[in-house]
Parts: sequence; C-alpha cells; structure tokens
Amino acid sequence: MAVETSYAKGEDTPALLTETIGATLARTTRAYGGNLALVDAGQGDPAADRSWTYEEFHRDVRAVAAGLLRIGVDTGDRVGLWSPNRAEWVIVQYATAEIGAILVNINPAYRQTELEYVLNQAGVSVVLATDRFKDSEYAAMLGQAQPACPGLREVVLFDSPGWQAMLSEPAPDEAARVGQIAASLSPDDPINIQYTSGTTGFPKGATLSHRNIGNNGYLVGELLEYTDTDRICLPVPFYHCFGMVMGNLAATSHGAAMVIPAPAFDPEATLRAVERHRCTSLYGVPTMFIAELDLLDHAGSAAYDLSSLRTGIMAGSPCPEAVMRRVVDEMHMSQVSICYGMTETSPVSMQTRTDDPLELRVGTVGRVGPHLEIKMIDPVTGETVPRGRVGEFCTRGYSVMKGYWDQPDKTAEAIDADGWMRTGDLAVMRENGYVEITGRIKDMVIRGGENIYPREIEEFLYTHPDILDAQVIGVPDDSYGEELMAWIRLRDGASGLTVEQVREFATGKIARHKIPRYVHIVEAFPMTVTGKIRKVAMREESMGLLGDPPS
Repeated sequence: MAVETSYAKGEDTPALLTETIGATLARTTRAYGGNLALVDAGQGDPAADRSWTYEEFHRDVRAVAAGLLRIGVDTGDRVGLWSPNRAEWVIVQYATAEIGAILVNINPAYRQTELEYVLNQAGVSVVLATDRFKDSEYAAMLGQAQPACPGLREVVLFDSPGWQAMLSEPAPDEAARVGQIAASLSPDDPINIQYTSGTTGFPKGATLSHRNIGNNGYLVGELLEYTDTDRICLPVPFYHCFGMVMGNLAATSHGAAMVIPAPAFDPEATLRAVERHRCTSLYGVPTMFIAELDLLDHAGSAAYDLSSLRTGIMAGSPCPEAVMRRVVDEMHMSQVSICYGMTETSPVSMQTRTDDPLELRVGTVGRVGPHLEIKMIDPVTGETVPRGRVGEFCTRGYSVMKGYWDQPDKTAEAIDADGWMRTGDLAVMRENGYVEITGRIKDMVIRGGENIYPREIEEFLYTHPDILDAQVIGVPDDSYGEELMAWIRLRDGASGLTVEQVREFATGKIARHKIPRYVHIVEAFPMTVTGKIRKVAMREESMGLLGDPPS
C-alpha cells in the first residue's frame, strides 16, 4: 500500500473575490449601510466611545481618499501609517486602497534607525501618524527623519488641522476622481507593504495585493461563519495582518463591526469592550488570552459578562492546549478557531473549523484553507515527506505575496519557481490532513544528535499546576552541543520552582533527554509588539546568565 504524502489542497468554495478592497467595501455599504461598522473604545471612558455606521465609515474613507489625492498622492505611491490602534488607522487603510496607494505599515515600536530604514526602503512619500504614543514622540522622530529620507515630503498628524481637512467633504470633481481611480484598479495591484520582524538583518517588506489580503480576510470570516450581526473585538495590532486582514477585512467583507478596545493590548479594556459592545468574536495571541484568563481568575467570572462571545481567533504563536481549553470553557468561545500563517501569505493558510471536535481545535492548527495547497518537505532534499513525519511547511495559492519590496533576490529565496512559499516552520501532517506545528527550523534543538522540538516540551510543562507559561530554548553545551533551558512564568501564589522539582515532575513522563537541564523563572518573556516570543533574545540573555560564549 502506497504511503500517503504530506500534501493537501483546500476546497474550491466559496469562490474567490475578484474585486478590489474598495469595491468590496462599497458592496457591503450598499447592503448594510445602517449597520455598525466601527467602534473606537480606546479613550477609556464609555461616554467617549466613537462609532461609525457603514455609510458613515464609507463617507470618511472616500473623503480621506480625496484628501490624499489633494496632497499629491497617486496610485502606486507609498503612504506610511504610524500609529497604535485607533479609528483613523482603519479609515486610512481603506482610503489608500480606494485610490491604489500602497499602504506601508510602520511598527509602533520602531525607533529612529528602524523608521528611517523603512521610509527609505519603501520610498515613502507621505506619512500619516499619531503625534505620540507611550514614550515615542512620533512627530519629533518624523521631523528628525526627513533630512535622512529625501523621498518623505509630507507628514500629516491625526488630530491636526491637516487631518481635519482630509475628512472634509470632497468637492464634486474630487469625488469623481476618486471614483474614476477606484474603477480603474485591478485586484492584482499591490496595496500593502508589511515589514517582517526578522531575527537577523533588516526587515523585508512583504508586498501584498487586493487579491491577497482581500480574499484572506473574506475566507477567514467565512470559516468563522461571520454575518452582518457579528461584532469583532480587536485588541491585536492593526499594523500586523492579524488586525488589518483577519480582523478588519474579515469584518468589512461580511457587514460585521470592528471594535477597538484600546490603543494597545489591555486585558481589562478588552473584556470591558466585549461586555459593553456585546462582541461575538475576540482575537488574540496566546499571551493575550493568558492575561485575560488571569484577570478572570482574580476578578471572578461574574465580574465580566462575556456571554455574547461565540467565536474568535487564537494565533500568532503556538497555542497551548491548556489555554485553549480554558478559553472554550470559561470565555464562552465554543467556536474559537486556531489560525496559522505568516505575513508573506496574507497571512492565513491553515485554520480549524467551527464544527471541528475540540481535540482538533486544541491539538492542531487545522487544515488547509480554501483555494490553497500545502505540503511538508524535507528541508534538505525538498522532497515531500510521508504523513506523520516532520517536514518544512510550504504553501501555494492566491495568498502568497507578490514578493519582497525591491528585493528580488530575497523573494527568489522564499518562493520557488512553482510558486511554493517556504515558511521555515516545522510541521507534521496527520492522516486526516490536520497539521501540528512543531517549531521553527532555527528553533529546533540538537542535543547529542537528537532532534528535539521545544513545542512538545512546552506543552508538557503547561500541565504543571504552578506553571502559567513556559518557553523552551537550546543553549550551547560543551558535551552535547546544545542543552535545554526552560523559561517559566509561575502562577500567582506559587512559591518557586527549582530544576530538581521540574526534573522530578518530568521523570517517567517524557524522555530523559527532553527534560530541561536549566530553569529560569521570569515575570515576562521578551516579546515583539504582536505578542510573539523573541527566542533569539532569550538565547542571548541565557548565555549571559550561564556564562557561555555566543555560539
């Protein structure tokens, strides 16, 4: 009997969208103009919440599109957007799409050097930005950047007269020009550049089209069974695909509402927004859900009314099984979905379904999405591996980016001649086509010739009653090449945890070579602003703690 290979192809339904993002928004507005489209609850005062119906939102989008044309932005020009989550971010996202300008998402955490690199690499001519956020003085930093970024000719700050002018009703000829440009655009036109947070070197700008992200948002929403009655709470950052594609574009393709709980993630603000606006869906990375569950533990489940929730997405990094089960049981999210993907694939390529058994929704990242193909390959030979064997996850289809902006050599390294995107993630495809992510190729630990996948050990450590969160890395070792080190966050009330106690807990339950040699207790992990664990930073700090020279 032939061994089945780790290859799968998604459904052919529903049909892909064959329109631009602007056309989708216009169609939704015609159908659901009076529906709630957007709520900004980020002021911290319920009385100050701002909201838009679809008719009002579309009006402001068209006004800002005309305003961009007024200041000289043309189709294909790169427009930077530098801000935490707020309603203006969403309006600009759709306004740039309306006229075919390419939105460049600027990470809110960037400092001067990173800002200037992105502005120059993408050739950004106009930036729309918040004046300041936390300890970042965006306006001052942009002013400082202008001499080093000769292409940057204009900065428009939100809450300024320049922004208010953009929101003013366009003249008839301006409105007509917006309509003419919108009608001339192709779904395959580039519409967005998102810089990947690579662990080495400068970030690369994944260039995405209307077809890429418009369809990905739409199909994610379809698999979540969104309708015009849904309200999606979005504490995840808009500058990342999680917020602007899986959140915003999923909402606007279905007539659902986008709810912004705060400028940046705040568990209290998130749960209050769910309660106040009767959200049906909630998004987050695992660390966000862990923080929300921790808040519920302290405040009591009766402190927040989450009964309106039914679904949502947990994604961005491996989702601990124990956390997923608590989200289902304690947050009323019986239809919560796991999504897997990467910026370069718009981002989602794998997703669990709402009717999947809980075991599949807590133990896998689902199965291939509609109109996509996936396979697991031997990283060395490139051959597709049999099901049940670890291989590098690859994907192909409508979602694969157009390429890295102005870096054809890097694009060729990531996408082969047949259109397959190599993700760098290690995965196993089960017999039923569902996939488990076992780690990153670069995260795999080789101890004495044994390949060890940290995800497996992390899942085991979550079963310890005193452990709130755990991350496992490899550190240099003279005898074995690498040894395992566990970074652990303890639950409140836990008195401590020693290496000996971890070994005692693990002995007889996992193989001896998988038991961490080192344990480091921490209050928090080093993370990106999207909530991804920075294991490179963990390794660097660990080597300093252990006194090992960098390998």
